[in-house]
Amino acid sequence: MKEKAAIYGLMAEFDSPSAIVAAARQAYEAGYRRMDAYTPFPIEELGEAIGFRHSALPLVVLIGGILGCLGGYALQYWVSAIAYPINIGGRPLHSWPSFIPVTFETTVLAAALSAVLGMLALNGLPMPYHPVFNVKSFAFATRDRFFLCIEAADARFDPEETRRFLESLRPLEVSDVEP
Repeated sequence: MKEKAAIYGLMAEFDSPSAIVAAARQAYEAGYRRMDAYTPFPIEELGEAIGFRHSALPLVVLIGGILGCLGGYALQYWVSAIAYPINIGGRPLHSWPSFIPVTFETTVLAAALSAVLGMLALNGLPMPYHPVFNVKSFAFATRDRFFLCIEAADARFDPEETRRFLESLRPLEVSDVEP
């Protein structure tokens, strides 16, 4: 049985976007799967390089929109046909054309709320603390440095071997990430 790691992982610091993308590709090709990259601006090809898969967020938004649509329509039907059946101007109690605007609005509202709450949940937010904040040079992640962190939870992680691998990628520095 593998003993629990004393560190969260190892982090390599790079000085250019092309260097971090190349390092991430090599790490993925070497078999590392539990890794993350931190950059001061979005790099389109970096997600693919670290093996990022598509999110379940579109499905969450779709389900939220469908539930909002059904809920809005059901509420209007219940109010006008069951709870308070008032005949106004000779129209039928179930007058579906008049239900369309509110049904549309509840669809949009529920989809938007599902998007926000689903994004927060799927990203594990709010996260006021993360172990990478313990690395002193990580403060430059919002300025001009690029970081690749391989987590100790990775099946292929070995402290010495992973450090040698990261150093072979020619980073500026390789740091231990304390939990």
